[in-house]
Amino acid sequence: MKIKTCLTIFLLLGAALLQAQTDPAEVKAILSQSLQPRDVVTFQLQQFLLKRVPKLPAPTTASEWTIEAQRIRNRLLRDVIFHGWPESWVHSAPQFQDMGLIPSGKGYQLHKLRYEIVPGFYATALLYEPERLNGKLPAILDVMGHFPAGGKAMEFEQKLCINQALEGMIALNLEWINMGELHAEGNDHWFAADLDLVGANGVGLFYLAMRRGLDDLWGDPHVDRNRIGVTGLSGGGWQTIVLSSLDPRVKAAIPVAGFASLEGRAERLPGEPGDLEQNATDFLVGQDYPELVAIRAPRPTLILDNTNDDCCFRAPLVKPFVYDAVKPFFRLYGKASAFEFQADTRIAAHNEGLDNREQIYRFFAKAFGLHVPTSEIPVGEDVQSYDDLRVGVPDDNLTILGLARKMAGEIKRQPIPSGALQRARWSAEERNQLMQVVRYHPVEMSRAWPEFNTYHNQVESISYRFEMDNGLSATGSWIKDVPTPANAAMTVFLNDQGRKGAGAEVRDRFPAVAARLERGEQALVLDLLFTGEAAPPRHAELMAEMLAATGERPLGMEAAQLIGIIHWAQQTWAPQRVRLESDGIRSQMVSLIAAALQPQLFSTVEIHQGMRSLSYLLEKPVRYQDAPDLFCLDLYKDFDIDSLEALTEPTRVTGDFLK
Repeated sequence: MKIKTCLTIFLLLGAALLQAQTDPAEVKAILSQSLQPRDVVTFQLQQFLLKRVPKLPAPTTASEWTIEAQRIRNRLLRDVIFHGWPESWVHSAPQFQDMGLIPSGKGYQLHKLRYEIVPGFYATALLYEPERLNGKLPAILDVMGHFPAGGKAMEFEQKLCINQALEGMIALNLEWINMGELHAEGNDHWFAADLDLVGANGVGLFYLAMRRGLDDLWGDPHVDRNRIGVTGLSGGGWQTIVLSSLDPRVKAAIPVAGFASLEGRAERLPGEPGDLEQNATDFLVGQDYPELVAIRAPRPTLILDNTNDDCCFRAPLVKPFVYDAVKPFFRLYGKASAFEFQADTRIAAHNEGLDNREQIYRFFAKAFGLHVPTSEIPVGEDVQSYDDLRVGVPDDNLTILGLARKMAGEIKRQPIPSGALQRARWSAEERNQLMQVVRYHPVEMSRAWPEFNTYHNQVESISYRFEMDNGLSATGSWIKDVPTPANAAMTVFLNDQGRKGAGAEVRDRFPAVAARLERGEQALVLDLLFTGEAAPPRHAELMAEMLAATGERPLGMEAAQLIGIIHWAQQTWAPQRVRLESDGIRSQMVSLIAAALQPQLFSTVEIHQGMRSLSYLLEKPVRYQDAPDLFCLDLYKDFDIDSLEALTEPTRVTGDFLK
């Protein structure tokens, strides 16, 4: 009888225990619940960016603006474009090699050129000259856009350069990085982020590449230094406005469908594409593209855009910002007629077609005192093939990624001190530096909006949309077993795949969130900015680069959200301790940054599928589009995983890592 009674009690207890066991499927259902439309994130980021649009100055005299323009020019070059670049590279003389003549049509001659952008990184160019070089001649730097297959061999570009030579001008046509002959694995423009990571602003390479061409024309004995112009389509239009604004040697400029204001871009997010160089880190802090156009005053400037552009920069949408608002600057100098805007209405495409080319001939001829042609000279029979115009680069030519890896190999950091006093001093200094690198700005919870809850079986939950005081948001789910005390220890989960990924994750045959609930803990599973439902639905990389361009750092913003939410959670539930568990390289870095900035916040940081070193981003390589928050200017130059972990002390860091 006693045996039967004991068995009955045992079975009843076992049944109770089984009933109390957390059901992973229930947790998964909670974490799969939608809390926020992702289009809301896009709208919030638009509002955030619009608040950072620099106000266009309103100088009252030409001399006042001349002084301010020079200040902007100097600061952009010194503090942004050439940030982290060796002085010897920035100030080195151009090194162009004449690789020989190419048979050409009558009235002009064509040279193959090769030049060095930085040591080990070569580019190519074509030099179109009038057949007879009499006296000093005007010169045009013709820069290219996004034409990977044809590059400088594009038919419209050849016709443009040939006509310039036939009209008595010297035309230097540069191949652009990752286009034409420079189209190579590792030269994708997104790899400029890898240069950022190792401490050299990626835009610096693009600026040096185009400035080398200007340097070469400046030193050409046949060039009239008072009559140098720049023009280009698309990415060439971007190069044109940047180089011609920041280098006073450019007397006349014609950017074609190549740029817009930050305000215009933010309004149309994510409608217009933009490579990293166009929204370079810190490039839009204190000034925007309208300011760059204004810096051109009083030098002759024509902006060409297309009304029905099938790519970007449609004339009616960009004109109010980059032309109408800038006209007063040219009037200050009495040079209103030197500033023009033309909209091509004939071709519904992103183009430098005949109409646009004829505008270019007209404007340069007028600016340089030449005979103004009435139409383009027919040169179709002179257009040559890609192979005919090939110059050739070394087999071991560097790429953007290769250069970043090379610079990474030259990084030297001070060792982490072992002595207590030295370690404390080092930690304080490094933590302050980390705050600067990730641009950490604390944020607080404005309101936690309860969106969804459960209370059945053994699990209860509340899911929130977290509204932060900077106007951005995150989402999260608080979960615990019903019997678990309200002040039980808490584990915070971050997953590169978002809350849904945390719910589906299986480790040792049991989902991680459910496993912590089984241990009598409460869980808080978060989607921070750029993760899960807190990520924009399209082109997150474009929004991340625009944030960096305005001086923010997505990685620092995510860490600030995490810290702000944890502070709120501590006030709401008063957990005995808070541990942090991350899965994936992005979540790993947010976790380490937050723990390094506030080392008393977490008892433990447990990392899964993490990196042993930030060099992993370069070696794999990880694409910027897949982890835009990690490519933070100077991050790998100043820190690595080991130094970040050292800054988290006394927090204990454990985990497993990718091979």
